[in-house]
Amino acid sequence: MDSNLMLVVLVILALIALALFFYQRKTRSDHLRRDFGPEYSRAVHDLGSRDKAEAELLARRKRVEELDIVPLSPADAQRFNQAWRSVQARFVDNPRGSLAEADVLVRQLMETRGYPVGDFERRAADISVHHPQVVDHYRVAHDLAERERSGQVDTEGMRQAVIHYRALFADLLQTEDPREPRGHRHPEMRSSA
Repeated sequence: MDSNLMLVVLVILALIALALFFYQRKTRSDHLRRDFGPEYSRAVHDLGSRDKAEAELLARRKRVEELDIVPLSPADAQRFNQAWRSVQARFVDNPRGSLAEADVLVRQLMETRGYPVGDFERRAADISVHHPQVVDHYRVAHDLAERERSGQVDTEGMRQAVIHYRALFADLLQTEDPREPRGHRHPEMRSSA
């Protein structure tokens, strides 16, 4: 074979490999962006590069896939739903106590579902895998709860924190497998929280 022809073939093969690499990378990015929603942009911003963010998101996904995340039984879902209603009902008389109860109740719900409840950043990262649309609510609620403990949040701030906790709580209050497509939720759970 002519050396010029061989060189052309090698260049074409290299270009095809390069195009395939960039296509796969774009596809991976698109899937992560779709799966993680706003958490994707947050990770890119926080980590300073798309490659680092995608590596972190993939590591989160792998770590959470190894956990035994389970749907709630209908009885547990009802029990948690009733507990949440009690938290809300007591807010007017005791906003500080209701906020503390909301924080504890969210952690109990996470634990019941199978999420580890270690440090906050790890909890938020784990939650972001199956609940990316509400993890920012969790971060805001946690921040407000932390600031409230040092007396930096007024009653309106506590109310906002409880509202943010409620967004995560409602999303966690599932009786179906989190790995199933979201459209397969049980109808009674869509409006029960």
